[in-house]
Amino acid sequence: MKDLDLVIPVKVARYEQLAETDRKLVDMAREATGRSYSPYSHFRVGAAILLDNGEIVTGANQENVAYPSGTCAERTSCYYAHATYPQAKFMAIAIAAKGTDGNEVANPIAPCGACRQALLEYETLAGHDVRVILTGAKELYILPSVRSLLPFAFTEF
Repeated sequence: MKDLDLVIPVKVARYEQLAETDRKLVDMAREATGRSYSPYSHFRVGAAILLDNGEIVTGANQENVAYPSGTCAERTSCYYAHATYPQAKFMAIAIAAKGTDGNEVANPIAPCGACRQALLEYETLAGHDVRVILTGAKELYILPSVRSLLPFAFTEF
């Protein structure tokens, strides 16, 4: 028997350190939190996806009293992006959240497992790594790919 150590490269940055394109992506994810429909959890999440055609598509979590009929921000944005621009490839995604107090979460949050799996499908479709920017009020985490969030991903076999 042997141990398998996984290393996930994460850059920790401040907003001011981001390139202009990444700042715009983060801004749009933060803005998308305002379009969340979350009357039950009061936890608002927004996502923004940069496509290779230059478009940025956003989404926000949408809850429903018939849980689990709602949809997370990440899946809302990725499904809308592909439905609207089926030929475009994903380049990057930024994810932001506001807690139940209405303020941006202090530390970055990561997508749930279902969203990680859905985003991985679009990374695979793109044929290249899709950068992930997780935002928080204090700092941001930048990951090189969706796969880095889901190292033992379920893929075609």
